[in-house]
Amino acid sequence: MRLLETVAGHARGAPAKQLARETGLALPTAYHLLRTLVYEGYLRREKGLFFLGDATERLSSSGAQQKRRSAMADTLAQWRDLIGVPMYYAMYQDGDIEIVCVSDSPETPAVEEWADFRETGHAHAIGQCLLSQLDEEARRDHLARYPAQAITPYTVRDNNALLRRLARMRRMEPVVERQEYALGTVCAAVPITAGTTVATVAMSLPIRQADRLLPAAHRLQAEIGRSLSALTLSISI
Repeated sequence: MRLLETVAGHARGAPAKQLARETGLALPTAYHLLRTLVYEGYLRREKGLFFLGDATERLSSSGAQQKRRSAMADTLAQWRDLIGVPMYYAMYQDGDIEIVCVSDSPETPAVEEWADFRETGHAHAIGQCLLSQLDEEARRDHLARYPAQAITPYTVRDNNALLRRLARMRRMEPVVERQEYALGTVCAAVPITAGTTVATVAMSLPIRQADRLLPAAHRLQAEIGRSLSALTLSISI
């Protein structure tokens, strides 16, 4: 890592002897590490000088991605404690529903994923919220791959019925689902739109606390509104 940092400080490249001297490494050790870093793509060598390689860009991108993911997890934990419900962050990426982060606690446990969230988007608030943000063609494409089917007595039973429901949903309003994915559970999802990103933050509650769902969803919506500028930096995970 010291070698990488030192090379990064030389935009025009640096020879092995200079890098060894600046890092305090013995020259044979420096040569060995430099050869390894070149082989792995983290450095490249041109005319006896060492430069950063393509792999360092991937390393940097991965680190930035992890930082954004951590920031989102921290934000969800704050909202979980503030509102007293488990929180979920999900995105629609490459034609699929992806649950990116879940924040729960022993007092507020998350819903057990007993049926694949990706394949049952028609049945839960997360999926319905994400699908509602897509255009008609993208919705039909998704449902052609993951058709609607009843997984509880309350689930929408076919694609056309779901498409009609999605068409009636008001833009930026919370999406509510009651026992459509899991019996005994109600859920709400708040849409998040930033550029072309399709995302949502959702919550769940046991059916006995169903009266809390809409007030909690509106409070979450207000919190998202207050945090949107900072949140926008975290949602492209």
